[in-house]
Amino acid sequence: MLAHRGIWSLLLCVALLALRKQIKSAFQMVRAKRTLLILFLASGLLTVNWGVYIWSVTVDRVVEAALGYYITPLINVAAGVFLLRERLRPLQWTAVTLAFIGVAVLTVGFGSLPWIALVLSISWSSYSLIKKKLNLGALETLSVETLFAFLPNLIYLLWLESNREALFGEGVVSSLLLFGAGIATVAPLLLFNGSTTRLPLSTVGLLQYITPTMMFFIGVFLNGEDMAPTKLLGFAFIWAALVFLSRDLIRSSRAIDDGVAKAL
Repeated sequence: MLAHRGIWSLLLCVALLALRKQIKSAFQMVRAKRTLLILFLASGLLTVNWGVYIWSVTVDRVVEAALGYYITPLINVAAGVFLLRERLRPLQWTAVTLAFIGVAVLTVGFGSLPWIALVLSISWSSYSLIKKKLNLGALETLSVETLFAFLPNLIYLLWLESNREALFGEGVVSSLLLFGAGIATVAPLLLFNGSTTRLPLSTVGLLQYITPTMMFFIGVFLNGEDMAPTKLLGFAFIWAALVFLSRDLIRSSRAIDDGVAKAL
């Protein structure tokens, strides 16, 4: 699944670049060695994130994966403090403290450190930080990132084919689902990138909680994953942290809007 997701994402990105006549600009973008190395690192982080997420679904650990995407905004806050030397506001301190307690409680509930959640959140936060620092086109950079993984993915799929274990081509439904993995990957990333320039920051931040919430309900009510009281308590701390973080996000967004209005 991971290999198909990477290959179909690449082909879809190239097709979109061709339609928008941006293939040349994409090649020009990676001529700088520093940019190329950074995108190679981003490709590795993206592959890890995709791989761990796919694995978590196949082994019925969707709830833990949901936790990863819940705490991603909190990891972003921590990254801002330790990497960008940003100062936390009171509501952010409260959110980080509650999240730390929540992860500790969930560690007890799961019986071990929720490594799936931590890998997903840290890899995605690191990937987002890299993309923010590069400040380049989402389509062009995603094309290069998936290109780095193209050869390993292709070799793996050929190996599956030689061992008669390949799913693509075995049936119309399975083939369409594998192809759809590319669309389901590229479309949300491009739409998210576009939304950041069209919607208020507070709205974008709150919308990011939709995905883990859906994952949580799927894991609990459709997959029937265990939700012991200890786990529920841990999630309660995480949700409380997100309430404080969202409140801070809305407040800071309003302050920025007021500042812009006064400047005009």
